[in-house]
Order: sequence, then C-alpha cells, then structure tokens
Amino acid sequence: MKKTSLRYCKSPAARLIRLLLPLITLLASACGGGGDTQPGAVHLLTADGTVNPVMARYIDRGIDNAEDDGASAVVIQLDTPGGLVNSMNDIVERILSSEVPVIVYVSPSGAHAASAGTFITMAAHVAAMADATRIGAATPVDSSGQDIEGSLGNKVTNDAVALITGLAEQRGRNAEWAESAVREAAAVNEREALDLNVIDLIAPNLTALLTAVDGRQVELPSGTVALRTADAPTISRDMNFVENFLDIISDPNIAFILLNIGMIAILIELYSPGLIAPGVLGVVFVAVALFSFGTLPVNWLGVAFIGIAFVLFALEPFIDSHGLLSLSGLAFLIAGSLVLTGGNSPDFRVSPWLIWSVIGVITACIALFIGILLKGRRRRLAQTEAEELIGRVGLAHSALEPYGRVYVAGEEWSAVAEDGSIQQGEAIVVRAVEGLTLKVARRESSTG
Repeated sequence: MKKTSLRYCKSPAARLIRLLLPLITLLASACGGGGDTQPGAVHLLTADGTVNPVMARYIDRGIDNAEDDGASAVVIQLDTPGGLVNSMNDIVERILSSEVPVIVYVSPSGAHAASAGTFITMAAHVAAMADATRIGAATPVDSSGQDIEGSLGNKVTNDAVALITGLAEQRGRNAEWAESAVREAAAVNEREALDLNVIDLIAPNLTALLTAVDGRQVELPSGTVALRTADAPTISRDMNFVENFLDIISDPNIAFILLNIGMIAILIELYSPGLIAPGVLGVVFVAVALFSFGTLPVNWLGVAFIGIAFVLFALEPFIDSHGLLSLSGLAFLIAGSLVLTGGNSPDFRVSPWLIWSVIGVITACIALFIGILLKGRRRRLAQTEAEELIGRVGLAHSALEPYGRVYVAGEEWSAVAEDGSIQQGEAIVVRAVEGLTLKVARRESSTG
C-alpha cells in the first residue's frame, strides 16, 4: 500500500497563518455557515481533503455549534491523505475537549484516513469506517516529504508515537498497531482495522452508523453519556463561503498557478509603469498563494527560487545582459518549480504537466515582453539617429512620388518628398523627421 506520511511543519508562514485565521473566522461568521438549530440532532461535518488550518478551524466551529445547540453527537465524515501536524493537533485537542460525542466516520467507499487522519480517527469517541476504506501510514516526514534524520527524526517519531498510543489507550483501541502505523507506516483496510481493534465498527452508510452506535456509552470531560442517535435528525454543517474559498486555494496546483500569475502581473506593472491594476492584482495573487503554501507541506527553498527567477526577469529590460538574466531566471524557475513539492506524495505535489505548461507560458510571455521592450528601445534609438540627420545630404534610392526610399549617412530610410516627386538617383537633403520617416527635398531647391 502506498505510504502517505504525516507532515511535520512549523514554518514561520504556518505560524503566521495560525495568527491570521481567527480574523478570517470573524469574516467567515459574517458570511454565514450557521444553519438550523435543533436540540438533540446529529451534526454532520465533512472533512474531505488536506488536514490544514482551514479544516481545523472548520471542525472547531462545527463542534462549537453542536455544543451550543445541544446536539446529540457530531459525525466527522473523514477522507484525507494527511496534512500538517499543527492542524492535526488542533483537531485532536478539540475532539478530546468536546462536550458532545464525536464520531469519526471514514467514508465514503474508497476514502482513507491516512497519516494525520489516523490520529484524528484514534481521538474520536467512536471510530467507524465504510466499506472499501483504509487507515494508517502515519510516519512523520519533513515539509519537503523526506524522512527526518538524526536526533530530530527520533524526537518527532517518538512524540508522534506517544500521542497516538495515548489516544488508542484512552479510547480502548489497539495501541500496538497504532505505534506500528507511525514507526513502520502500517496501513489496513476496514476489515483488518475492525479485527485488530483499531476501529469500533464498520457501517455501509450514515443511517446504519447512527443506528449501530445508538445506546453506546462514551466518556466526555463532563462524564459518561449514552448516545441517542437512532432516531435523531441529522443536520449538515458544511463549510461556509470563506472556508470553502480558503480550502479551494489550499491546493498545490492552484497555489502554484496563483503565484506565477501574480508574479507575471507584477512584471507587467514593472515593464509598463503607470498600469496600477496589474501590480495590485499581482500582489493580491502572490499573497493568496503564500497563504495557500503555508497550509501545505512545501519546500520553501522552491518558493525562494521562483521569487529569484522573477527578480531576474524584472531586471532584464534595465540591464544589458544579452539575455543572460532571462536564462538564469528560467533556470531558477525550473529548479524552484521542481523542488517546491517534488518530494511529496501525489496528494501534495504540483502536477508535472502543470509545471512544464506554466514554465512554457511564462517563457513565452517573458520573451514577448522583452521583445516588445527591445523593439521600443530600438525605435527610440532609431528616432534619435534620424533626428540627427536633419540637414544631411543623401540620394533617392527609389523614385519618391511622394513616398519612397532614400540613402542618408550610409543607411536606407523611408522618406517623403516635400516638393513634389523626386527621381531615383537625385540628390536630396533632409528637412525634418516624422517618426522614422524622413521629410526630404531636392538639394537644388534647398540651396536656392
């Protein structure tokens, strides 16, 4: 079975997100997400995706609502490949402190509670799985997807083992298997999990689950309670608008696209001063992308490389490097994109085809921008040279009737005759310059 490991990430960005999320939650509450209240109902939360600060805040809000409404239980329908250890800890702590019974239900069929999801399932008052689901593979790795070596690796692994075995013992489940899920990345399907006492039951659907657990006694901080779920109404407590938005952007592919679009927009602002909108939009996109990366296991060296790449792209029009800056920027962009999530499992990795597609588009855009800038620079240079030709004498390379071509100062120019037609080979004098077109007259008429 594929190993999907717990992410160990305590980066400054992750801590910043933890500080910002309470403010975001205030906005989220203003956008709704409450719903009907009915004492004794079962509240259904859907935790589908990466374990991140958004999911932690959503589950915290969901349990708060259930406690306030006097719900009979909270069911967390879980399907996750894992995620951040800080967010997992927040969810586990909230479940342990809940004054409403929490049932974690790994579903629907095909779902998995891998990595951090294993800890969340172990923390539940009741742990259940649907048919054709699996659980386990909870070995800690670093934020780039690599094994944590040395003393730090031992400390992280032992800490995770202490947590998961403690949860298993508290809930009366198999602590030995829980330890193997961390140390050896052990994973089992729902039948094996039931046989090994990893979970409490298998249920084909939500109705069967609520019927099966009815009357079961669970321990809450306030004491022992019996579940009353068989005939209880169910209320779905979905993510609100803001939580859905934050959850959508907490995807490595979307974050990668947002970062590059933002950088391109900022480049447009730098290449075309005065266009404020692209610069503002670019800053917003980059900020959203960095928030998204803060909820994901990424290699921040990759983000730094991508940033360096766009700095080099931005310098190209202002430094005559003969394309060296652009080539160096392209190398940094490729390296940064590949190492950004390259060591992660597929669930946390930017798609390779997306990486190369974005690199191709950016390369084309940079080439187009620089080409336009260089063309404009050449036009300005040519304009300056043309203005210096006023008063110079040359020859008509073709007949001017009144438009044609002339030779002046060893170069060929577009020209227009000011005093009628001029025959090929006649001497001319430059009277004025309009754009890159010379206004000329016969030399004889210019002398008298």
